[in-house]
Amino acid sequence: MSWNTYYVGDGEPRDVTLADPPPWRTFPRTSDQRAFQPPEGLTDAVNAALYLHRPLLITGSAGTGKSTVIEQVAEELKLRRVLRWPITSRSTLTDALYQYDALGHIHSLRLHQTPYEGRSKGRNGGHGPARTERPQAVDDIAPFLKLGPLGTALLPGDRPRALLIDEIDKSDLDLPSDLLDVLERGEFEIPELVRHRLRQVPVREWGERERTYLVRDGHVQCTRFPFIVMTSNGERDFPAPFLRRCIRYTMPAPTADMLRDAVAAHLQRELPDSGPVPDLIKEFADRVARGDSLAVDQLLNAVRLISDAQAPSGAQRNRILDLLLRDLSGG
Repeated sequence: MSWNTYYVGDGEPRDVTLADPPPWRTFPRTSDQRAFQPPEGLTDAVNAALYLHRPLLITGSAGTGKSTVIEQVAEELKLRRVLRWPITSRSTLTDALYQYDALGHIHSLRLHQTPYEGRSKGRNGGHGPARTERPQAVDDIAPFLKLGPLGTALLPGDRPRALLIDEIDKSDLDLPSDLLDVLERGEFEIPELVRHRLRQVPVREWGERERTYLVRDGHVQCTRFPFIVMTSNGERDFPAPFLRRCIRYTMPAPTADMLRDAVAAHLQRELPDSGPVPDLIKEFADRVARGDSLAVDQLLNAVRLISDAQAPSGAQRNRILDLLLRDLSGG
């Protein structure tokens, strides 16, 4: 089946068999950590962060594999499933530590305290309606609390957890500074539990339906500092007190050889020494060297396209490659 038989644009229904997805677009998603090729110096930076129990701050352009590093480390070191904290301008330290549904908790308490009509025995032995109170409910705060990804990473244990703080340069200006005390001391408090009548409350862990941790006196203290990878696209500067607490690594600009190895690993096959695919990889590397903002994902899509025997050719091929390889700094 040729490329042009997918969507024609004539509004006529037809049976179409779509192509199999590329390896990196199969679902449910699997980590591409086995295809990741660490650039020079990255393994040293990772090992320094692990040895010194410090966060690793990786800076680089989009699609260079910054967020894949932690998947590979967690797999090799058997650090359990990676916890993820994707950063936006609305991200706060409190939400990353724990989340408390205060409105849900208040609503639950009111449901058990609302007056209702009941039947009571009168003075003369008669029965009549009476306003009574529902039985007082035990103040169970646990269902309304959940640890965030950072809070879960700081739970005590024999092995450190792996935490990805993705694109921290998108955060509010104050967030890196807010992180300082947690990164230094490895502990935090949940004020709602500090004030609670129960000294021990089970709190759900991030991403878990049943797994809980028994928080005592509202205080959580790690025993093994988590392996934290923070990624940045290099779009802002960070304060010096924050930077000095991190091991820093900058992803190098990809060369043609690096890109060739990455493409071969993702496609799970050897690439020819000459032809359209090597030419496209070299052109991509040249554009990156000239300062174009491009991601490896775009190259993978383009290589998959031109490698397919049923892919378009001629002017149509060039038009689609232009769509796939547009500079990311443009609209």
